Amino acid sequence: MNRTIDLLMARKSVRVYEKEPIPEADVQTILNAAVQAPTAGNMTLWTAIHVTDEEKKRQLAVTCDNQPFIATAPLVLVFCADYKRWFDLFATLDLGESLRMPGEGDFLLAAVDAVIAAHASVVAADALGYGSCYIGDILEHCEEQRSILGLPAYVKPVCMVVYGKPTQHQQERKKPERFPVQMAVHENTYRSLSPEQMRASLSARQNKQGEELERWLTAFCKRKWNSDFSREMTRSAAKMIQEWREGK
Repeated sequence: MNRTIDLLMARKSVRVYEKEPIPEADVQTILNAAVQAPTAGNMTLWTAIHVTDEEKKRQLAVTCDNQPFIATAPLVLVFCADYKRWFDLFATLDLGESLRMPGEGDFLLAAVDAVIAAHASVVAADALGYGSCYIGDILEHCEEQRSILGLPAYVKPVCMVVYGKPTQHQQERKKPERFPVQMAVHENTYRSLSPEQMRASLSARQNKQGEELERWLTAFCKRKWNSDFSREMTRSAAKMIQEWREGK
């Protein structure tokens, strides 16, 4: 395999970093990789907030499910869906017709743009020898995140990534197993997987069977699906979409 494929196959989330900054030249390379990522209509429907203020990093660590490593990460980027700059520009044009207001479809398109850019930055960071971790909790507490980051209408946080040089232990830590390709990729049409098929796959992946597997599944459901953070994320995401629709 080539170097790029090796990086993609080996990449894993890193939450513990060496206490050293990322050189500015490497930061700029990571940011430029994000800007060069694919984007709908070549519009760059995203903005990244490079959070360098220590108090803001601390606040984000608290609002993102109380994860202290966010506050000490050498590089913190919040990727936002952003239609503001284009909408503000379009509003100055003499169209001869009314200007359409941004809607849910525009939000989803911009959110995809933001995540694509974020992943390009992650691959670039990995190529430079840095680890990274996506922080899905940026989707929680939208009112607080908006205040911390000073976000106007039509700019919403959808993806946060923190980066740094991984410790030796993190470098050596085994990457968690993923689904086999045949479970994630279907040909031509969707193929439903039964609970029995899911159990069989997870049993092999987690090396658990019978009652032990059931206990693990129950705990996993409570931790990931029925959790307070999951309920808050749903509330917050709905609020962000409502605000987008209302131009707030």
